[in-house]
Amino acid sequence: MKEKLENIKAEVQKQVEAADVPEMLNDVRVKFLGKKGELTAVLKGMKDVAAEERPLVGQLVNETRAVIENMLDETKKMMETQLREERLKEEVIDVTLPSKKNKVGHRHPNTIALEEVERIFVGMGYEVMEGPEIEYDEYNFEKLNIPADHPAKDEQDTFYINDEIVLRTQTSPIQARVMEQGKLPIRMIAPGRVFRADEVDATHSPSFHQIEGLLIDKNVSLADLKGTLEIFAKELFGEDTKTKFRPHHFPFTEPSAEMDVSCFKCGGKGCRFCKGEGWIEILGCGMVHPHVLEMCGIDPEEYTGFAFGVGLERIALLKYEIDDMRLLYENDIRFLKQF
Repeated sequence: MKEKLENIKAEVQKQVEAADVPEMLNDVRVKFLGKKGELTAVLKGMKDVAAEERPLVGQLVNETRAVIENMLDETKKMMETQLREERLKEEVIDVTLPSKKNKVGHRHPNTIALEEVERIFVGMGYEVMEGPEIEYDEYNFEKLNIPADHPAKDEQDTFYINDEIVLRTQTSPIQARVMEQGKLPIRMIAPGRVFRADEVDATHSPSFHQIEGLLIDKNVSLADLKGTLEIFAKELFGEDTKTKFRPHHFPFTEPSAEMDVSCFKCGGKGCRFCKGEGWIEILGCGMVHPHVLEMCGIDPEEYTGFAFGVGLERIALLKYEIDDMRLLYENDIRFLKQF
């Protein structure tokens, strides 16, 4: 029996020395110490041992078990220590290296420009209003003094859903909806996305953004319009900015004008940015047409008002000296991270 136990210890030691991972040690433990293990089989054979020899044999078996368990535990600890040291060497961190910075997003240049415009007009007592992007032809054209046979309707390349519904070509329909409510006076701007069937190039896109403004009150004159837009231009482009109004035609305003601002790059002297003219066209404006007021339920004999509209992308292009409108939509991180 003693010889058999010595053979078991020798075999265990041989297999432990051959093991190279902790999992193999578990296999050895099961093979020799498990319920069907070789050492357990020896214990089960105790019934065949003489009664006077059983205490001695039992002691030898327990000593052998203790030796095997100690051998397995010590070897396992040694293996785990070695594996941990190897892993630490592979995963070593050089604390002198610069850390990886989180890439935190920020506002788009269009959003920055819009918030600046909103700040200026809210500071003058205007409300920011919103409306649907899918609009009725009645609000997009009819109530803005552009009937079905009007030439201006042909000039706007419109996306039609059906005869009565379009993708709005301007945010002016929001103004018509607000005027219809009859809550006077009105001081509002209406920013939003608009759609026109334009080819994509450096200055055009089928989807872009406009900011349209409206003021309706008693005794409003063209002087109020000019003063308001002059303050807007100075706030947006600098105190030295000058404004110039040129006669124009819009169906929903009368009289109408286009406003230029002095080039903030050269101060009006003429440069590449303003194409040598010293002035940059910025927006269209005018006094609200009396017929528009009538169609929206406002008495033109008692109330007058002015309206204006500016392209948000145009402001962003001018303010940040961007030469291609497509850059605003391509989501190129190299471009966007400059803002």
